[in-house]
Amino acid sequence: MNKETDAGDSRPDPAVKGASADVAAVVAATATAALAARRIEKEAFQEGWRASASTIPAVAAWGVVSGMAMVKSGMTLWQSLAMTLTVYAGSAQFAVLPLLAAHTPLIVIFLTAMIVNLRFVIFSAAVAPHFAHLPWYRRVWYGYFNGDISMGFFPRRFPAHTVHQPAGKIGFFEAICYPGWFAWQIGAIVGILLASQIPESWNIGFAGTLALIAITIPMIINRAALAGVVVSGAVAVVAISLPYRLGLLLAVVIGMAAAMVADKFIGKEKE
Repeated sequence: MNKETDAGDSRPDPAVKGASADVAAVVAATATAALAARRIEKEAFQEGWRASASTIPAVAAWGVVSGMAMVKSGMTLWQSLAMTLTVYAGSAQFAVLPLLAAHTPLIVIFLTAMIVNLRFVIFSAAVAPHFAHLPWYRRVWYGYFNGDISMGFFPRRFPAHTVHQPAGKIGFFEAICYPGWFAWQIGAIVGILLASQIPESWNIGFAGTLALIAITIPMIINRAALAGVVVSGAVAVVAISLPYRLGLLLAVVIGMAAAMVADKFIGKEKE
């Protein structure tokens, strides 16, 4: 918009010029903030990858065992591939495979998988507040990838008191979840395709267990964590005969409770 002078010429309106400068400043500030946010998430992703990279061999080994188990239970190639891509939960897969082979009613198979996976409800409840600011579909997406590995690393990096500080959480979470997912799927596909070629004498399942133990030990960073590990391990052994692998869920719940109680007493000692 131009303002006409008495001489008949026109000059830019100062108000319009000032508004344009303000808009440009806002755009520049927004772009700068977006670049800073992306840099933070990128750095967090790199941090998450460095923290969880050691878990990849163990996850891949378990994937191979899972793929072999599906094929050896009588499932077809395509059924096995569909199961590993959609279920993505080794404990549930191992629990329902004998039921599938025995032609158990579908509702029993479904309920068994749900019971075995109840620990993921606990895991999700612990992580969910950190992603409450995201749309529901993104929370559902991340919920699919949330599991044992993410629960082992994410709360350590982002304790409960950081719930209102979203910076870096998405990058870190993706770094500890996405590589593990790919490792599991690649391992499962290898196990599915080579089930008849891999001899039982290789003891791949036992190798995966040893790898997971090697991963767990460095994560015991204090006495509260040690108490949780000892109690949950003892409960898992004692309750191993419970149906539908309920011993696993019981071990998770009691182990977490033991760690919380130990942390409370340790805190009082420090005071």
